[in-house]
Amino acid sequence: MKSKKIRDYGIEIGKFKTGLRNQITDVDGVKVGHVTLDDGKIKTGVTALIPHEGNIFKEKLKAGLFVLNGFGKTMGLVQIEELGTIETPLILTNTLSIGTCANGLIGYMLRENRDIGDTTGTVNPLVCECNDGFLNDIRGRHVRESHVISAIDNADMEFAEGNVGAGTGMSCFGLKGGIGSSSRIVEICEKEYTVGALVLSNFGKCKDLEVNGKNIGFEINSILKEEEQREKGSIIVIIATDAPLSARQLKRLSKRGGAGIVRTGSHLGNGSGDIIISFSTANKIKHYEENAEICVNIFNDDKIDKLFHCAVESVEEAILNSMICSDDVVGRDGNKRYSLKAFIDLYFK
Repeated sequence: MKSKKIRDYGIEIGKFKTGLRNQITDVDGVKVGHVTLDDGKIKTGVTALIPHEGNIFKEKLKAGLFVLNGFGKTMGLVQIEELGTIETPLILTNTLSIGTCANGLIGYMLRENRDIGDTTGTVNPLVCECNDGFLNDIRGRHVRESHVISAIDNADMEFAEGNVGAGTGMSCFGLKGGIGSSSRIVEICEKEYTVGALVLSNFGKCKDLEVNGKNIGFEINSILKEEEQREKGSIIVIIATDAPLSARQLKRLSKRGGAGIVRTGSHLGNGSGDIIISFSTANKIKHYEENAEICVNIFNDDKIDKLFHCAVESVEEAILNSMICSDDVVGRDGNKRYSLKAFIDLYFK
């Protein structure tokens, strides 16, 4: 059964309308798949995001990123920053599985592209992480390369949210975090555009949690009687759009994703890895381009504000969905995280 999302509790974030699924896959061509490892002290997994339905190595997409706080181990950011493109699916997992997932992703890319490392250059695998060690036996390193391939191969437009895939063992604001998504549709100059966000949430202190501008975390923290914790988690945000944005504009879009994080109550603590990657499906950059000049569409900066607004709303709602779609979880050493849905009815009727 599909999990209830934050809107199913009567809580509407922002003013722009959502896409059909209210997920990042409302951006045409984007797909998401999971492999969930949930067995006793093992609470982890892999989530794969496919940027478009073609060959992403042969047809790269423009991308940009912004690092709000760099306490993270993400792989592949340097080449995005330098070239402004992505050329592989985006893989999410736990911190100590970065190397394994990179190997799995490279294996997938070699399977699909016999020219890589032979008649052409190598490939930039993009793997992002958060630390799920509170609930998961992270030292066991239970993720395998085959899980990456499976997550990619089972990716679809409809996907589960909450404690699934890479989000299985994540915590958020002292409650259960995980995978969340949301989307927005906006009309600009008589044309519709879609902005969608997917998050891997693992950050925040319970007492700081805000839902739609209302601080509910302080009282939840009192109910749970949790000791004060430093904000030392992380969040990975992926923003997709079909608007024709340049790499420079996508970096700017990524920065607005940070505003969506802050709207849920985060103060971006010293120990947090807060990383936002944005990409556009509008322009495909050919790997084997022969022309010295290529033509791409670029959005008018003076018309971009609504896209920024949609990014903020999508990220904020995606974070809340990552929490409300999760169930209570007991992990390693009996550590427990409660779902936001255990408390939401106390504050919103």
